[in-house]
Amino acid sequence: MKYVSTRGAAPVLEFGDVLLEGLATDGGLYVPETWPAMPDLPADATYPEVAVEVMWPFVDGSIERAAFEAIVADAYSTFHPPEGATPDVVPVTDLGNNLWLAEIYWGPTLAFKDIALQLVGRLFDHELDRRHERVTIVGATSGDTGSAAIDACRDREHIDIFILHPEGRTSDVQRRQMTTVLSGNVHNLAIEGTFDDCQDLVKALFADEGFRREVQLSAVNSINWARVMAQIVYYVTSARSVNARLGRPLDAPVGFTVPTGNFGNIFAGFAAMRIGLAIDQLVVASNRNDILTRFFTTGTMDIQGVHPTLSPSMDIQVSSNLERLLFEMSGRDGAALAEMMLRFRSEGEVSVAPEQLAWLSERFAAGRFD
Repeated sequence: MKYVSTRGAAPVLEFGDVLLEGLATDGGLYVPETWPAMPDLPADATYPEVAVEVMWPFVDGSIERAAFEAIVADAYSTFHPPEGATPDVVPVTDLGNNLWLAEIYWGPTLAFKDIALQLVGRLFDHELDRRHERVTIVGATSGDTGSAAIDACRDREHIDIFILHPEGRTSDVQRRQMTTVLSGNVHNLAIEGTFDDCQDLVKALFADEGFRREVQLSAVNSINWARVMAQIVYYVTSARSVNARLGRPLDAPVGFTVPTGNFGNIFAGFAAMRIGLAIDQLVVASNRNDILTRFFTTGTMDIQGVHPTLSPSMDIQVSSNLERLLFEMSGRDGAALAEMMLRFRSEGEVSVAPEQLAWLSERFAAGRFD
């Protein structure tokens, strides 16, 4: 599998390079050059088995199959639902009224980010060991990414990790999860400002090409394609679980409602749709920081102030992963997308054409709670 940048000017890379690069050198995000097809899956396949089959086309050519299977199995051995729950990495609970809850929070830090990061930390170690290299991971977090990334990378031989979080704007639990890890390769930075300020600092570091190469910068937040790739899996397993329990065909269509700030989780749902999972709608759920809801309902994206809420992980105005969706919406025109993102950053507002909003509305709905 080859990967291209959403802005069209960065080199085409293979998975191992994309894993270590994080952000593309042209400021864009990497996406697969083509979308593979959904694999045939046995009805009784376990979560790790589904994970290997779904992700294999994305890593094929960069890692040996047996090594990948071992990494996946080891990553998901860290998930432990409580006694009495379905013994699975992502249990699905019937809430009644045709509503189901995918419990994506049974990893070591109780954040859904564990599902991707427990895998990504191990992939980093494998690839860096193969290359005899070391990287410096820099990430911005509004809470859950930081603690999950630190847990995944702590004590790893080939990684130093620096996490930036907005001071006073994470939950106490997540702040403690981040700042009480005593591993020598873990470093925390509290930033006076918002999550978006932290993210801008990280992007500025990556934009400094000389510094980036000097310290071998890499990323584990959701700008890294490997994060999105790992999240595709639980859309597949959750849909299959619900359909099996309802006595429907395993490939019957379902809808997903996803609380989102940086748009990585729900973009993984879109990616699942692109590889062939039957999803009839993806619902973007926002809190008071509702730039995404406004965008999906009006076609205009405009930056406003960030409001602290009870869900700090969603207290974001600039949703980085939306760029990947805009790339698909634009017919994969990297130059057009680069111009749009430059205009958004310089003017704080950008609108899409009516036909593009119609394209989005066929696939997405959106709502918000204050």
